[in-house]
Amino acid sequence: MHAGTLRAYSTGTGESFLPTRGFSPGERVTVRATVGGATASTSFTIAHQATVSEREFPINPGDPRAVQHFISAPSLTPSALRVTTAARPGATPGYLFLAPYQGRGTAGPMIAAQDGGLVWFHPLPAGVQAANFGVQSYAGKPVLAWWQGRIIAVGFGQGQHVLYDSSYRRVATIRAGNGYHADLHELRLTPQGTAWIDAFDPVQMNLSSVRGAARGVLTDSVIQQIDVKTGLVMWEWHALGHVPLNESYNPPPRSAYPWDFVHMNSVDPGTEGDVLLSARNTWGLYDVDIASGGIRWRLGGKRSSFRQGSGARFYWQHDAEFQPGGLISLFDNGSAPPKERQSRGLLLRIDRAGRTATVVGQFVNPGKRLLAESQGNVQALTGGNWLVGYGRLPNLTEFDPSGHVLLDATLGREVQSFKSLLSAWSGQPTSAPALVARRAGAGSLSLAASWNGATAVASWRVISGSSPTTLTSLATVAKQGFETTIAVHTNDPYVAVQALDATGGVLATSAPVKP
Repeated sequence: MHAGTLRAYSTGTGESFLPTRGFSPGERVTVRATVGGATASTSFTIAHQATVSEREFPINPGDPRAVQHFISAPSLTPSALRVTTAARPGATPGYLFLAPYQGRGTAGPMIAAQDGGLVWFHPLPAGVQAANFGVQSYAGKPVLAWWQGRIIAVGFGQGQHVLYDSSYRRVATIRAGNGYHADLHELRLTPQGTAWIDAFDPVQMNLSSVRGAARGVLTDSVIQQIDVKTGLVMWEWHALGHVPLNESYNPPPRSAYPWDFVHMNSVDPGTEGDVLLSARNTWGLYDVDIASGGIRWRLGGKRSSFRQGSGARFYWQHDAEFQPGGLISLFDNGSAPPKERQSRGLLLRIDRAGRTATVVGQFVNPGKRLLAESQGNVQALTGGNWLVGYGRLPNLTEFDPSGHVLLDATLGREVQSFKSLLSAWSGQPTSAPALVARRAGAGSLSLAASWNGATAVASWRVISGSSPTTLTSLATVAKQGFETTIAVHTNDPYVAVQALDATGGVLATSAPVKP
């Protein structure tokens, strides 16, 4: 018997039992609960966790020319985004959300305009990367959400998820429960204030039944639903025990190197008490019943519940999501090792009665042969457009419903971004604009002004004077990308800039500086 306490969810939908002491490896745990006169029970065995190397992937040398530098913001050195096909008529308005890592630039979440210009960058310390960066909704408001932590060479992340408001202030931190570390692959917020996340857990296991090591290590995939306010685990599911080992297309090693037999990489809750999971290494999607944990149906892999029509097979896929009208979207990597000539966005129609899966649409960049070994995503946009992110490459391409390219861009050589997303965003930083002023000759000044994350700036007004408190207008110029350079003539000892909106209203003023 285990003593413990019950703690209620902030959603008002239940409670979690928190044992006073932890369970022991190998322990068989039986749980019984009576709610409203009905009794339910379940049991499970605690695995023996394995210790694996926490060595991180080495940083690729990259291209120093593909790094951005700014006079007014020298601490910001993100990878450059190069637009190869400028946004065409019909392209979806908004900003691009990336989390570049590897290469020469600093890792961190990055917002970019569709011309490639930087809008906001949050540099992370050395050894820390970000992933899954985009706009979601929390407490009824838009927030920036991303994972940050360490990506270790055995194939998963150890970190946490963070939420930032429109002023770039942290409003929540989401951690995995029950002793796990949040992995980088999924963060999906719900209107109820919960978060679906994943974690990877290496455990000791005899793998001789699948021609692996008798004293092997298996990496289990764990899915959790977290109550964001309390941090309580509301639901937990393990691939081990639900997905047979022989469904994997990833051959087990003969050594104690951890075997990633499923590699769950996306989670999407449905509308029928179910959740859709994508398993990269089984080439399969799994629709899991939330109440029982059982698999309702499979799509793809060795035991597909549906007959897959022409072009409907996929390999090493990522980012499976339910779409309206009984459709499912996913990113078909088709690589590592290669099974297709190009990676593609794929839209499938699922006929449950007829047990068939057919292709409704596919999105392949016609001008580039893009085959992504890992990572990637497909995002449904307004008006029927689709954004495809190619992960490890990393390109991003927006397609119209017919598959025509509306926008195409790429990060620097050897840079990676797990997902690429496009969304509307309005940012108003609490920090002041940055200004650097340098003398360029007698009576001439060269100014560089920026305001990291501000989206409403249309122009800059230069003000100067004989003291910091007696500044008057000198000149106004239109904003030029992230950093605007301005040449003015004055002998005043103090100068500052004001960020103006489209109507000429003052958004903020920089600190006065002496050139």
